[in-house]
Amino acid sequence: MIVDERLVTYINSLDTGNTEILDEIEREALETYVPIVRKEMQSFLKLILSIKRPARILEVGTAVGFSAILMAEYNPIPCEITTIENYEKRIPIAKENFVRAGKEKQITLLEGDAADILKELREPFDFIFMDAAKGQYIHFMPEILRLLKPEGILVSDNVLQDGDIIESHFIVTRRNRTIYKRMREYLYELTHSDELVTSVLPIGDGITVSVKK
Repeated sequence: MIVDERLVTYINSLDTGNTEILDEIEREALETYVPIVRKEMQSFLKLILSIKRPARILEVGTAVGFSAILMAEYNPIPCEITTIENYEKRIPIAKENFVRAGKEKQITLLEGDAADILKELREPFDFIFMDAAKGQYIHFMPEILRLLKPEGILVSDNVLQDGDIIESHFIVTRRNRTIYKRMREYLYELTHSDELVTSVLPIGDGITVSVKK
C-alpha cells in the first residue's frame, strides 16, 4: 500500500460503481485471484477517457478483459480497442467476457507475446494502457512510443511495486530484483524521454501518465 489504507478506503467509498456486468466480472476475478485494476485506477481511467475521448485504444495485458470492457463502456465516444494477452488460460475467459458485455465487435484480442505483436502493428493509437508483465515494460517501450500518436496518452499501471521501488536493491527479495531494476529503468526512461511529458502518481500501486509531444 503506497497511500494510507484508510485514506484509500475513504476515497473508494465515494466511487459510484460500474455497470452490472463489470461488477460481475470484477467479483469473479477477485474470487479466482486474477489481478485486475484497482478501484482507484478504475476511476482514473474513466477520467482520462472523458478528457481524451480516444478513438483508438491499445491495451497491453488483457487478463480476463475487465479493463478493456471498462474502457469500451466509459469512453464517451465509440472506439476501437485492441488488447494483447499471452496467458493461454485467460484468453478464452476474456473472449467470453467480451461477449457477455456485448463488446466483442468493439474489442479485438490479439493472442501471443506482446514483444512480437507490437512490432506487427502499424496504425497509431490515441491512448495506450500498459498493464502486462512489469519486467517487460522497458522492453515494450520503443514500440509503444512508435505506436503512440502525437498528443496521445500512455498510462502504465503498477509502476511503484507496492513501494519497493524506493527501497535499496538489497532489501528487495531476490526473486523481485529483476523487476525492480527494470521498472526503475522504465521510470527513468519515461521521465527523461525527449518525446514525452510524464508524471508519476501514487494511485493504486503507482501509475505513470505520459503525453507524447
